[in-house]
Amino acid sequence: MPNKVYSLKAKLSSHLNVARQVYRDFRLYDLGSYALNRLTPKAGYNVEKHLAYGLKARQRFDLYRTAQPLTHRPLIVFVHGGAWMHGDKRDYQFIGEAFAREGYDVVIPNYHLAPEYIFPHYVDDLHLLLDYLQASSHRLQISVENIVLMGHSAGAFNVMSAVYYPKQHKSERLANIRAIIGLAGPYHFDYKDDPLCADAFDQSVPYQQVMPLYFVQPQPVKHYLFIAEKDTIVGHFNSHDLDRVLKQHGNHSHVISIPKLGHITIVGSLSSLFSRFFPTKSKVLWALEDAFK
Repeated sequence: MPNKVYSLKAKLSSHLNVARQVYRDFRLYDLGSYALNRLTPKAGYNVEKHLAYGLKARQRFDLYRTAQPLTHRPLIVFVHGGAWMHGDKRDYQFIGEAFAREGYDVVIPNYHLAPEYIFPHYVDDLHLLLDYLQASSHRLQISVENIVLMGHSAGAFNVMSAVYYPKQHKSERLANIRAIIGLAGPYHFDYKDDPLCADAFDQSVPYQQVMPLYFVQPQPVKHYLFIAEKDTIVGHFNSHDLDRVLKQHGNHSHVISIPKLGHITIVGSLSSLFSRFFPTKSKVLWALEDAFK
């Protein structure tokens, strides 16, 4: 019995240490993203903020339009991370700028957060957004013929789950999605009593009934799974397991490892201020070009 108690305490202590580290990382990232956004160039794109895609307060998005005079511009929908409990679209202006200046229109939405809202609410928000963009493309002056879903961390889970989902889809919802780009995404993990995100899921529902890995079907969508080499939050097995299952179903999948970066810094490295020092943005741009071959 003493050994079991000691083992339980050690495990709990380990979980708490991880939770504290993530909390510190997110707080530091909030400060970092604030600084990034303050220094982000304002030329080369236009932005409309706080557009509604639903009736609730968190169902809002920012739209970054490229200033490049292109027709049928691809549309990136970027979903932020934050363990499904934290994060806001306002912190990701640097993402909108980074890709709008490259010729893409970019949508960055908010979505409902835990613990008040749990799975599948935040994925349902993304479905609602996609339906809204499809119905409102003319008024918004965007093209929805070529959509790329991109997300970081929990946002990567959301975009993958938008396609591989326990419920049946409207066929038109997925018709124009050309690619999914996941940055450090958790696609295959047991959230039971997880110190970071247990409150984002119904603990009575087994993870096999939720994780997108278990709902993969043959799709023409191209998948680009980014791994941060120094990630201590999301295990690399998430991307490797999903890559294996995608290929088993005949789907396109490509795993891309970014050296020297961690779970938070991989998304920060997309900023125009830092992208010259890290390969993340160039690899994402390669994936975007590859997706439309």
